[in-house]
Amino acid sequence: MKIAEIFKSLQGEGVRQGTPCIFIRLAGCNLACRWCDTQYARSGGTETSCDKILEEIWKENPRSVCITGGEPLLQTDVLLPLLASLHKRGITIDIETNGTIDFSPVQPFAAVCMDVKCPSSGERSDLSLLARIRPTDSVKFVVGDLADCRYAQEVLARHAIAGECFLSPVYGTDCDTIVRFILDNNLPVRFQLQLHKILGVK
Repeated sequence: MKIAEIFKSLQGEGVRQGTPCIFIRLAGCNLACRWCDTQYARSGGTETSCDKILEEIWKENPRSVCITGGEPLLQTDVLLPLLASLHKRGITIDIETNGTIDFSPVQPFAAVCMDVKCPSSGERSDLSLLARIRPTDSVKFVVGDLADCRYAQEVLARHAIAGECFLSPVYGTDCDTIVRFILDNNLPVRFQLQLHKILGVK
């Protein structure tokens, strides 16, 4: 599969924020979000075998692995054997996806975090996929302004989402406005800053 990088860090967002994690960042993406912070992973990458990836991961003896991108589900077919091997070892697996590709094939092995694209991103997710979110999965709205907040509010009102939902500001955005919107509208979300950006780590 095409790999952009593999690294160890603290999980910066989501339900496991703050925990040590091995990140496998796959290369290639089918979107071009305006505020993308990993543009280097949108193309390119190094072709790497499943065995080679596992060899590198076993050295770290991780409790948690996060598969991210780019958009990792563009490589679902070759990703599944890797997920099966990690799952067999009892490793907690999270997959971050932009919500444009069916993630059902990976759910037996991993928790899914679906990033619902808001208007400021310039892209759209497939909202029908929200029906496939389980209590162990999660949904993230990255918001840059009040229009994004209102869009997230509409999505939450129209879809019964089984997993936890997060509202996360685009890095550098005025957080006070977003927090006030959450409070004024009693949104069923958890406000979350990107910890890795605050700490200055990957």
